[in-house]
Amino acid sequence: MRLAGAHAAVRRIWTVELRARAGGPSLVCAHCTTPPPPLRAASARSAALAHLARHARAGALPGYLRTCQCREQGCSWHPRHRGCAGPVLLALTLDSSGRAWRLADACTACVAATSRTAVVPDTLLASRRPRRPRCSPAPLGGPVERGHVRATLAHLAVAVPQSTSPGARLLALQCALRADASGHVQLPGGLLRGMRLCGRGELWEELEYAGWLRRMAGRHPQVAVYLLDTAALFPQPDNRARARAAQWALHPAPLTVPTGLPPAVRLTALALASHTSGSTERGDMSALARLCGHSPQQTAELLDRLVAAQTLAGWRHDWETDEVFWQLPSAPRTGHSHRPTDDCSTS
Repeated sequence: MRLAGAHAAVRRIWTVELRARAGGPSLVCAHCTTPPPPLRAASARSAALAHLARHARAGALPGYLRTCQCREQGCSWHPRHRGCAGPVLLALTLDSSGRAWRLADACTACVAATSRTAVVPDTLLASRRPRRPRCSPAPLGGPVERGHVRATLAHLAVAVPQSTSPGARLLALQCALRADASGHVQLPGGLLRGMRLCGRGELWEELEYAGWLRRMAGRHPQVAVYLLDTAALFPQPDNRARARAAQWALHPAPLTVPTGLPPAVRLTALALASHTSGSTERGDMSALARLCGHSPQQTAELLDRLVAAQTLAGWRHDWETDEVFWQLPSAPRTGHSHRPTDDCSTS
């Protein structure tokens, strides 16, 4: 049993700021006694985020010792809300000036109420493991790939307007997972054709208008872009895992949808697949709708379409808990007298 007050609260707030200097941008960290050397302008933002990541790794704590630092500061980082609630998360916040960042522990409610903030999954701060001998690559769709896709969808849910179309969200996901440390990415025409989004200039215009990226000069049909979303570039320990996650997101087995279905259906299937690890899974209906930029009513209609396409065997919504349950077609039947639709029926 955990006793209240058994452990003193540990401060887990790190801040960095980029300041203009004659020899190049300078990184100012409130926690370092020795100032870092001048930076190159092109990589200054990535260096600032990498610096924060090193502090977070060095100051790692078990979950039961982490507390909401926002509450410790009198919840002054956001407008008033109903109070602290939910698990403690690691949150990255960009200052309104666009030159300073704060990385801190905060509860789920405070993170949701703080503007210009994204959640940093703990997996992104994991230390590098020693390289193993070369062997056959593991199949796509493992916990690491699903985790990267799930974290990116969650970030996009707060980083782009809710009105952002499903097609634009699918493009943003690929850009975020394939971008280099400086925020540059090139999507080849073959990839865009495979996504059935080639030539859809209006989708790129959505992301540009939202201030999320900027298109660069590139040869058609290849599209070169530069990500303006700082939090999407938060250092991740394994670029290969991010690339594998981007590849799996194109065909998110076991919820692969038939060719030709619209982006809204494909995005819903991807969100479900990122939360699927067995034959029957569950999630929060409101959270699922937020990941896809839909209303719960639209999400229900899209789940029905996945059942009609035989991507799902069925699904149901528990109205009391707001949980949604889905079942894969290949899942074995539970019990000897129930049909699959009795176990997980559409509603």
